Amino acid sequence: MKPEISTKTIAKWQRIVDLIARVADVPASLIMRTDEPHHSVFVTSQTENNPYPVGCQFTFSEKLYCYGVLQNDGELVVEDAACDPKWADNDDMEYGMSFYIGYPLKWPDGDIFGTICVLDIRRNRRALLFREGLQEFARVIEADLELFTEMSRRIALEAELQTTLDELELRVTKRTADLEEANTALRVLLGSVEQAREEYDLKLLRQIKGLVMPHLARLRTRLDGDPKGCAYLDMAEEQLKSITANMSGQLMAVMENLTPVEREIAQMIMRGQSTKDIARTLSRGRSTIEFHRNNIRSKLGLRHSGKNLRSLLLSLH
Repeated sequence: MKPEISTKTIAKWQRIVDLIARVADVPASLIMRTDEPHHSVFVTSQTENNPYPVGCQFTFSEKLYCYGVLQNDGELVVEDAACDPKWADNDDMEYGMSFYIGYPLKWPDGDIFGTICVLDIRRNRRALLFREGLQEFARVIEADLELFTEMSRRIALEAELQTTLDELELRVTKRTADLEEANTALRVLLGSVEQAREEYDLKLLRQIKGLVMPHLARLRTRLDGDPKGCAYLDMAEEQLKSITANMSGQLMAVMENLTPVEREIAQMIMRGQSTKDIARTLSRGRSTIEFHRNNIRSKLGLRHSGKNLRSLLLSLH
């Protein structure tokens, strides 16, 4: 579908046909529009003795000068139709218009818009000399048609873009709503998981206190007089207490970074045992225990800091 011609452009074309009529000294200067089977006056010069009003319509056939223009796809000059058998009975002879010069007007895609032409009741030498000027005005009108086509294309693209943006906005809105719904479901799920974890922890705590601790108490009575065995028993109780007390994430992270021997020594340090006590319990030399203590301090960033290792470990509990 071709774009509409604006009233501003029609006014411009009106000035063009009026100028052509004055320069070429013709009674009729026209811009014709072709919409088969009709061929009608689109813009007409405001000149005396011009028999073609705007809207004047013809059937598009070989009896029209303009038909010859479009058939030739170029210039048509008829100096005296009365003397030319091909044009002697054309429709414009009804108005006595025996002289004609015309050029085709096309849309940018090559489709026919119509013609631009001048007509007279006599051979017009001045109009013949103005043929090149008339052809240039045809190019001006075609440039306007190209501009209208480009404007129409841009408007269509903008409308398409706006439609796409609207669709994207709807999709984003829907996606946001879906995410909010998913987040709500996730929060409910996390709440259920947390509740299940708490229930599991409580069950584990009851089992440790009810099943394990009594056995440790009985074991302690059997280990009376065995310092080394009691030390290991103390460690076991401390581990169980750590579990039941829900050991903090910080201490757990520190312990995971230590070797098994270092973890064992760290737990004894937390209970307040000295290097000598730890060495005796683990049947290791004091220098070995000092080596591991230094490694623990290094991993905790305490080397040369003067800070107390036991205090730091307890602060993480």
